Amino acid sequence: MGRLVQSLRKNANSSRLAFNYSSVYLTLHLTDFVKMEVHILNKSQSIFNQYIAELRDVNIQKDSLRFRRNLERIGEILGYEISKTLNYERKDVITPLGNANEILLDEDIVLGTILRAGLPMHNGLLNYFDKAENAFISAYRKHEDDGTFKIRVEYFASPSLHDKVLILSDPMLASGKSMVLSYKAMLKNGTPKHTYLAVAIASQEGLDYARAHLPKNTTMWIGAVDEELSSKSYIIPGLGDAGDLAFGEKL
Repeated sequence: MGRLVQSLRKNANSSRLAFNYSSVYLTLHLTDFVKMEVHILNKSQSIFNQYIAELRDVNIQKDSLRFRRNLERIGEILGYEISKTLNYERKDVITPLGNANEILLDEDIVLGTILRAGLPMHNGLLNYFDKAENAFISAYRKHEDDGTFKIRVEYFASPSLHDKVLILSDPMLASGKSMVLSYKAMLKNGTPKHTYLAVAIASQEGLDYARAHLPKNTTMWIGAVDEELSSKSYIIPGLGDAGDLAFGEKL
């Protein structure tokens, strides 16, 4: 132990390891090296890619019912993938013929979404996490005369998030600012023990922004990542305006 401590002290500056030690315990703080987990589903072959393609297709996305259903499907699939990483416990379930020992979810889940575009994906997640609590927040772009915009949050309804698992969904992660601002606004109701972001399509810039401004105990589940972001912060090729395609154009 003594040699290990001396070695770590000698190399602390170069390795950026911050540590505390005593004669009994040695604690390594590796937060500088922890990277946010990012999972991109369309990098592998599955039926999931069909739903992403239909969201993008100008001939299919005109059908708002199908557009909403595809977002819901994506929410369901992302929810299933997220569920594999959560905590479980064994419980006995009484059947008409005996007892079955099953592995059941052991987490307090809060499903959060950004209005209004996030509602279909939220429904998909809720189909799978049907016992979860729910949180809703509005974040929208307030456009200025010079063409710039600011993100504004005007509505928030949520249970306590303290020590719970938060799954925050939004179809598009463009600049990433709406997602980050929404997350920070939600913290007034407590700090979740872990946060999962569920996104259909992200830009690389938005992905990088979220990774830089969200806590390390965040895991991102994304359908697809596009490289380009327009001057008006629309993802290219993207799919257009998810809220308008799902619910109609707004004034």
